[in-house]
Amino acid sequence: MRKLEGGATRDELRAEGTTAAVIDASFTVDEGQIFVVMGLSGSGKSTLLRMLNGLLEPTAGSVRFDGQDLTTLSPKELRRVRSQKISMVFQHFALFPHRSVLENAAYGLEVQGVPKAERQKRAHEALELAGLKGWEKSWPDELSGGMQQRVGLARALATDADLLLMDESFSALDPLIRRDMQDQLLELQKTLKKTIVFITHDLNEAMRLGDRIAVMRDGRVVQNGTAEDILVRPSNDYVASFIQDVDRTRVLTAGAIMTDVASVLGGKDADGTEMSTAERFRAAAPATVTEDTPLVDLFAPCSASTVPVAVVDAADELVGAVPTQRLLAVLGEAEADTAPAAGVPAQPTSADAKPEAKQPEDKQPEDAKPADVTPEDKQPEDAKPTDVTPEDAEPADAKPTDADAVEKSGDDTTGDGKSADDKTGDDKPADGSKVIAGA
Repeated sequence: MRKLEGGATRDELRAEGTTAAVIDASFTVDEGQIFVVMGLSGSGKSTLLRMLNGLLEPTAGSVRFDGQDLTTLSPKELRRVRSQKISMVFQHFALFPHRSVLENAAYGLEVQGVPKAERQKRAHEALELAGLKGWEKSWPDELSGGMQQRVGLARALATDADLLLMDESFSALDPLIRRDMQDQLLELQKTLKKTIVFITHDLNEAMRLGDRIAVMRDGRVVQNGTAEDILVRPSNDYVASFIQDVDRTRVLTAGAIMTDVASVLGGKDADGTEMSTAERFRAAAPATVTEDTPLVDLFAPCSASTVPVAVVDAADELVGAVPTQRLLAVLGEAEADTAPAAGVPAQPTSADAKPEAKQPEDKQPEDAKPADVTPEDKQPEDAKPTDVTPEDAEPADAKPTDADAVEKSGDDTTGDGKSADDKTGDDKPADGSKVIAGA
């Protein structure tokens, strides 16, 4: 604790035999939100998740849930909170092979002491929500991987817990099944409005599911924000390298890049008529979209007209516009504010600007022969006509490099809900770890 406060690094502590799994991680999860924690293996994300339900105790700091500090509860009180208010969905399903699908889904209710008739009824309902109606009497080994994960999800839903903790729950699935499970979770969330903390190492999955995303590295949260925040304003080079391969067109929305309506007034419509009012602009726009429309859906209307796309809110009120230049500037990672309004000639962005070479007063034309140059004007023998003076030369863009130090985290779960690696010293929470989670 004192060493971390004094500025000691994770590697320095490891050299002394201590693993700083989570360091000074502080965040808040709002009710009804899907909060995604993302990072490479060994970044501390699974250890952090296990502190949220008391499977691991923070060395320092607090975990606040529903007005209670979980670190101050007795073992009996903590078990009650875990059985009634917090459910967990594991990566490797953790189903009982000797129990039917229905019995597995009802297990959490059985632990709570719910009567058999009621728990079977609630388990039936949860399995139907998870898309497993008709499979209640089957055994786990008769199901595909995706179906087994649905049983795990149904087991968590059956308890009607306030908080769902999902530890890389879809990571072991094939890509198509994984996509289907993501769709299933999003559909369920529309109805149930659960508070979910979702762990993943897949950035595309994080961007698709998360209302907010925390990016972890070496036990620390290096950025916390919405998918759009992280894509548009990465906090450092590490986050920027993480997001470089993300399909921005499916994450960013019209509302994130739109300009003010006033910026397009005065431009010309397709017929050359001035768009002097907001009503005329909306009538001339090639399409009208909502604020949450992904950028991928804007290409067709933007390519069909020089008039910007109109953007409206949930009440169908005009709130902004997306000019073609704006769309291209964002996708080209240029400053969004450099995109001109409709009808205004495009100005070169800073990325497009070329240095204007200064011409020396006595510089001779390129076709001049050496004999035409006077001694006073003669350039050095090794100088070329295209040489740029030092004050005009631009430094070469240096790309930052980043050596990522990662450690593997265990995923396989044991009977007590902890991963196999959780039982080793490598996953011991670090001095100074601080976690705040609120439903």
